[in-house]
Amino acid sequence: MIGKLEMVVLDAPDIERLAAFYRGLAGWVASGVDDDWITLDTPDGWQVGLQLAPDHQPPRWPGQERPQQAHLDLRVPDLDAALDRAVGLGGTLLAKNEAWYTVADPAGHPFDLCLKADNPETTLMGVMLDCPDAKVLSAFYAELLGKPVTYEGDGMAMVGNDGEQPVLFQQVADYSPPRWPDPAHPQQFHLDVVVEDFDVAEPAVLALGATRQPGGGRTFRVYTDPADKPFCLTRSEMP
Repeated sequence: MIGKLEMVVLDAPDIERLAAFYRGLAGWVASGVDDDWITLDTPDGWQVGLQLAPDHQPPRWPGQERPQQAHLDLRVPDLDAALDRAVGLGGTLLAKNEAWYTVADPAGHPFDLCLKADNPETTLMGVMLDCPDAKVLSAFYAELLGKPVTYEGDGMAMVGNDGEQPVLFQQVADYSPPRWPDPAHPQQFHLDVVVEDFDVAEPAVLALGATRQPGGGRTFRVYTDPADKPFCLTRSEMP
């Protein structure tokens, strides 16, 4: 393990509106608020950051002209009731099938409402990253996060166990990566991974196939993974 998954971060042009959406839909609670950032805590233990991105360009799902780069999977006890709540809060239905509904949040990020009738709560099952090769990217994040590869299938993979903040991978034909920080090819999502020592963690992630990117600050450094998705190594405190 190089670091621990700290939070999933969504870009948005209006973070207050997006926070209100997920608060109403899933009961997420703000634990940190700044001018350009809101941290939301989920009842099931995740942290989700909302990052102000004034030039945010929403994905045009399901095409690859400006594709989604990742999405959240929310488990709900009743699909139609959850959809009604999402639409009432400003979401947009994109697609339906028997097991899940795909909805766009007010920032245009698609997410899935997945049926889990035996649990009355709305829970965050995981974050799924689109990629050109699910096996390659899952191997990268398994080493980065110290989570085992718990599923490999046809174009799909998962690291981490169900209920323990898994990260999932979805192989996409004609994958179009973000070109961070170009807003015409936006990151949309990124992961923050907390580490103890930048000088130890950075050589380790570079050896796995990450690339250091410009930007960052005293408490974070920016990288891209083998699918060119940005992620950050973070330190909560610096000496």
